[in-house]
Amino acid sequence: MTISDTALVAAVTMLRAAGCVFAEDEAAVLREAAPDDATLAVLVDRRAQGEPLEQVVGFADFAGIRVRLRPGVFVPRVRSELLVDLAARRRPHVVLDLCCGSGALGLAVRHRVPDLKLYAADLDPNATACARDNGVDQVYQGDLYDPLPSSLQGRVEVLLANVPYVATAHIALLPAEARDHEPDLALNGGEDGLDIFRRVAGSAPKWLADDGLLLSEITEAQEPGALAAAANSGLDADVIYDEDLEARVVRARKR
Repeated sequence: MTISDTALVAAVTMLRAAGCVFAEDEAAVLREAAPDDATLAVLVDRRAQGEPLEQVVGFADFAGIRVRLRPGVFVPRVRSELLVDLAARRRPHVVLDLCCGSGALGLAVRHRVPDLKLYAADLDPNATACARDNGVDQVYQGDLYDPLPSSLQGRVEVLLANVPYVATAHIALLPAEARDHEPDLALNGGEDGLDIFRRVAGSAPKWLADDGLLLSEITEAQEPGALAAAANSGLDADVIYDEDLEARVVRARKR
């Protein structure tokens, strides 16, 4: 079956009324995912109620790849492409994606560097199942480094850590689609948003290869704290900013 023009016009109208700025584009994505008018109406209603578009259709297009999403799994953001760019430039052979969510970051790096070995870990079993859905073979469920095999120590050439970094007090200020439909576990970084990053940086020297990199997304206000955390962990760090993506990444390496 095909989607009728009437149903598509109705979808655009409903999305626009719900405040979707790119109503026509979103309607086109929903149309692709719906086999008939009735299904399209259901998907449009879910989106109009504030559910993220990517979770409604069950996938996200990110950095040149398409990843499947399960309900409640963190949706990869366009700004995180800076992490992928910096990681791929390193041409790594071994990549570790901590707080991996759907596995999108590590998979996007592997898309550009096909021969690398990808490891991933997340505390949320729903996220690790999603990463396996997307083809990440070495996925471990647990708290940061805890579930990883000891044989990986000293071998990680790029450590991607897109950790939760929203300050607790700012959670309430997030858009409803993130606040209401993504787990607090994937968003809340503690009082200043750097609690998880400090833990990642603290143990990073044990897992990084001698020339390995730790890459993690931060906000402008978090730059001093992130650089201090890296220094306190025995890492030399700087901050990379991409104006087009409006993204900041702290890049750290062993001294």
